[in-house]
Amino acid sequence: MFFGKLLPREGNFFALFDQHASQIAQAARSFMLLLQHYDDAALREKHAAEVDAAEHAADRVTAEVNRLLHKTFITPIGREQIHGLINGMDDIVDLLQDATETLSLYDVRRLTDDVRRLGEISAKCCERVQHAVSLMPRLSQPQVAEAAIKTCEEIDQLESDADRVMRAAMSKLFREEADVRELIKLKAIYEQLESISDRCEDVANMIEGVVLENS
Repeated sequence: MFFGKLLPREGNFFALFDQHASQIAQAARSFMLLLQHYDDAALREKHAAEVDAAEHAADRVTAEVNRLLHKTFITPIGREQIHGLINGMDDIVDLLQDATETLSLYDVRRLTDDVRRLGEISAKCCERVQHAVSLMPRLSQPQVAEAAIKTCEEIDQLESDADRVMRAAMSKLFREEADVRELIKLKAIYEQLESISDRCEDVANMIEGVVLENS
């Protein structure tokens, strides 16, 4: 029994990644619903609570991955890759929660089309991250590895789209918004939403690195 505990083990990291990615996607969906029903205070509160719940669930998965790293001798990919990937994914869901809280704390009462557009791009990025993560257990299959690379490229393109939308939004904001308080609020929201796509791109780059190292 004692010797059995010393045998090399491979933790089920991919299943945990998949669980975390599902919480990212859930948080993104709830955030989009919050934006779509922003004028309804009850629905806004409901969807904000859903984002919080997804973030807390993702935190539990992150803690489990870190715990498992200390107990596992053999890992399916490098330990640094596992640590970087789960923390990068956690950054995404943290930013979704931060954006949700900022809308409330700053008492944002009017959403611009640019907020909604950046929210849509962020949600699409999160959905593609979930898809890329779901492919990781089967990267040894050439067609799956190719699909993962394609998905990562789609995330890169979405991040570029977010950059363009944010630059245009900032330009419009500083040219047209006369209320300094509203300008400060919206600038913070734009930056947070654009940061979500940045973190998604970071995760995509890590997954692409795993693909290339194992191809």
